Amino acid sequence: MEELEMTTSAIQEKEFDQKVDFKLWKRLIAYGLRSKGLVITTMIALLVVAAVDLVYPLMSRYAIDNIIAPGETSRILPFALVYAAAVIVQGVGVMLFIKNSGKLEMNIAYDIRQDAFTKLQQLSFSYYDKTAVGYIMARMVSDVGRLSELIAWSVVDLLWSGAYVLGIVVIMLMMKWQLALLVIAVLPPLAVICVYFQKKILKHYRDVRKQNSKITGALNEGIMGAVTTKTLVREERNTEEFRAETGRMRKSSIRAAVLSAMFTPIVMCLGSVGTALALYVGGMSLTAKWTAIGTITLGTLATFISYSTGIFDPIQQLAGIFAEMQSAQASAERVITLIDTPCEIKDTDAVIEKYGTSFEPKRENWEEIRGDVTFEDVSFAYKGGEKVLEHFNLDVKAGQTVALVGETGAGKSTIVNLVCRFYEPTEGRILIDGVDYRERSELWLQGRLGYVLQQPHLFSGTVRENIRYGRPDAAEEEVIAAAKLVHAHEFIEALEKGYDTEVGEGGSRLSTGQKQLISFARVILADPRIFVLDEATSSIDTETEQLIQNAITKVLENRTSFIVAHRLSTIRSADRILVIRGGKITESGTHSELLALHGYYYDLYTTQFRSDAVSRIMTEG
Repeated sequence: MEELEMTTSAIQEKEFDQKVDFKLWKRLIAYGLRSKGLVITTMIALLVVAAVDLVYPLMSRYAIDNIIAPGETSRILPFALVYAAAVIVQGVGVMLFIKNSGKLEMNIAYDIRQDAFTKLQQLSFSYYDKTAVGYIMARMVSDVGRLSELIAWSVVDLLWSGAYVLGIVVIMLMMKWQLALLVIAVLPPLAVICVYFQKKILKHYRDVRKQNSKITGALNEGIMGAVTTKTLVREERNTEEFRAETGRMRKSSIRAAVLSAMFTPIVMCLGSVGTALALYVGGMSLTAKWTAIGTITLGTLATFISYSTGIFDPIQQLAGIFAEMQSAQASAERVITLIDTPCEIKDTDAVIEKYGTSFEPKRENWEEIRGDVTFEDVSFAYKGGEKVLEHFNLDVKAGQTVALVGETGAGKSTIVNLVCRFYEPTEGRILIDGVDYRERSELWLQGRLGYVLQQPHLFSGTVRENIRYGRPDAAEEEVIAAAKLVHAHEFIEALEKGYDTEVGEGGSRLSTGQKQLISFARVILADPRIFVLDEATSSIDTETEQLIQNAITKVLENRTSFIVAHRLSTIRSADRILVIRGGKITESGTHSELLALHGYYYDLYTTQFRSDAVSRIMTEG
């Protein structure tokens, strides 16, 4: 599979090559606009805060020119009351901003995660086959959290900064346009510097996010594969590899931090130059040593200096927000890419119209499945790879049990994956009950499938919840009946809390055999018409295998079944056994018929039989 499909790393590299696309931010900001009430009240609060911030210097100008300079002490109390009122109004505005932005952040994160998780539910099996768990987890957790925080706080804060800067420019031009031009002249070189630094910062932050995904994946594999690591004494090698990954992330992070550290002082220096020019020219005019810009009062000069100093704070903030958006661009790309990931297997509009979707199925239009399965001249190749199947034909009648045997990579799992429509034929077609399964809903087929894997997966929760996973409304009697049918009832009753026992993450509190029996009970409760057992007994003990074999005999009655077999002793009663080699059927027949051929199956069976016999003798001895 590795050589046939794109790796997660390749997907990441493709994203890093993309240019900055502000359409992504437009789509992300649209998530914030879903909470229109919060956005409107937050904007009003920010505009009020910006207005009060603009008023403060004007109040200082009034105080200097009309109270302090002439010594009008009688005006101090009214002025103080007005000033206090302005402080209260600003405080209320800040409080509303903080409260609403916090709510907005949670709403945005909730909506993005809902959309992303819905997409994950819709994506085909092939997506999970080639995408690492750590990559998906990083998108859903860290990237979404970062983006929701940025949109709720920084992007919204752009309104305050923009309104404040625009207000200052207008007031300064009205007060003394000559001095205002001195300050504004600094803005063009500042814009050039901002663009330069943001491109550099973006490049390094993208690399940081890439390394973060790799580290998350390495952590996941290190934890999940702890036993293998110990038994193969890989601790030192794994540590070295992990150190290399984290080292690359640290190097990129340091470079980005250094650029950010250089960026802020440069903005401050340019701001100081503009303020110094305004102070020099205004001071000369105040002392009447230079009258080119006319006379100016002390209050006006003080207010102007306050504005010229203050204008660079929001500009610096704007630059910082822009820098943060640039650094989060990689996160935005990944999240939107996940949401926009096309489903490789998708029903046509006509099929959706009749059968519905996975979330809104029209079950009343679903035909019953008998279980006839036909491969008609099917060829298949994984993306970017050679053909695994070529001109493959197979006709399975309803109720038949077909076993697939062959060496690793022969195409056994590919065949059952095509039956389940996890993948679709590259050429040819697959018929279910005589109809191309692409003419019916994907959910129509997969809702009638029972799939038991070699490594069963249980979900966190109780034994009962896991058995009911496919049918949450199943009655208690049905749950127990399914467990009894696969001989799981006895060990479940022996557990500490019986059916209410917590299985742990991934079923960690149960043995492999117990997990397999519960997974069988779960599938049986769903009452599928087509069964797929993908080496379902290869990782359990002989005693549990015998229990499952007894269950399989009952369960598979009158159901179409495909069994990918590792232990040939488990398929002797199959209606047909197919030997798959190089994507083709080389031998076909019952167990006794294939033994009589003295071909590949005969050699495989006799070799395995002798091996099992030797193992039993050694165990008994």
